[in-house]
Amino acid sequence: MKIGFEAQLLLDRHKTGIGWCAVNLIQNLVSMEGHNDYQMHYFSLGKSPELLVEMKQYEDLGIMLKPCKWFRFVLYKLIWPFVPVPYSLFFGRECDVTQFFNFFVPPGVKGKTVTIVHDMAYKACPETVKSRTRHWLNLVLKKSCNRADIIVTVSQFSKDELVRYLGVPKEKIRVMHLGVDQSKFSNHQSRERIDAVRGKYHIKERYYLYLGTIEPRKNIKRLLEAYGRLHDKMSNAPQLVLAGGRGWLCDDIYETAKALDLGDDILFTGYVEEGEAPVLLAGAMAFLFPSLYEGFGIPPLEAMACGTPVLSADKASLPEVLGDAALLINPESVDEICMGMERLAVDGALRSELSRKGSERVKIYTWERSAHILKGIYEELVTLEERHAVV
Repeated sequence: MKIGFEAQLLLDRHKTGIGWCAVNLIQNLVSMEGHNDYQMHYFSLGKSPELLVEMKQYEDLGIMLKPCKWFRFVLYKLIWPFVPVPYSLFFGRECDVTQFFNFFVPPGVKGKTVTIVHDMAYKACPETVKSRTRHWLNLVLKKSCNRADIIVTVSQFSKDELVRYLGVPKEKIRVMHLGVDQSKFSNHQSRERIDAVRGKYHIKERYYLYLGTIEPRKNIKRLLEAYGRLHDKMSNAPQLVLAGGRGWLCDDIYETAKALDLGDDILFTGYVEEGEAPVLLAGAMAFLFPSLYEGFGIPPLEAMACGTPVLSADKASLPEVLGDAALLINPESVDEICMGMERLAVDGALRSELSRKGSERVKIYTWERSAHILKGIYEELVTLEERHAVV
């Protein structure tokens, strides 16, 4: 088979969850046995030379790079919802299957198409999504689902949401849970390394950790309010560390933290380098993830892989993914978040139990398993095409 990967996400300097999802799926697909040819499609015009050089690493994996050097991605993204400029104009007509990782399927793709729809946040909680993003998804997602031969969702919850909001036929959707790189995220972090990273960010010895984008959907404002209440009750409350880049509508979050006036007991680190995330997770007393809406939820699984107990919202996909391996709370209740944080601070037996359960739970989530599901979908589509050709 000739497989094409739409790889524009890989050119983001600071990758978020969907970008790392694409990286891990591509690496694991290519490493599988089989006589498949792989291509990467991306618009290189206007991208920094450093990022383009980084793309060369994929050639070492045996992937052919097929950049479009004469057109900009941002222009194509603006044009194709209104003018059906074919994808094949930029990337040819060679592939049997083209994989899209970030919701959309443009017009004019040669061969079969598979796309991953990660969540329906723009419909379920539109107030937490940029108006520009909402507008664009309203323009393209229904059309993309119609164009796609197979739609992959990352949880049963997201499949049900896609059927509910867009009326996509169930038989067109496959569920593929995501994975965790357990060679990277583990509890085998040295004390020296943990202390060095803590020192870099001025993190205290006992700390709660949130790791992700600072934005409304992650419910950080309520988390801060809950921590303020905990701080009033506990003079020795662990430090609250919020690690991640600034997202949309984050000013109110920072203002809430400022108003609490708790000094360095609340710490925003900014964007954390890839290699530092597992270290911070392993060193944390507990990982906090009170998100209002998730299609899957990789960060709490990464924390579990590091042996760190997890407090999580009981909404959306998170109960499906985390099971009984996390302390689940109502994310809309500041009191429940506060009580959960207090329990984790004072109950060592609970922390040990959650650490043990989490370490077992995360073993079922591997990128290899996810990639096997995608490979099976590609083979299914190509086999059906061959049968139709014979008929």
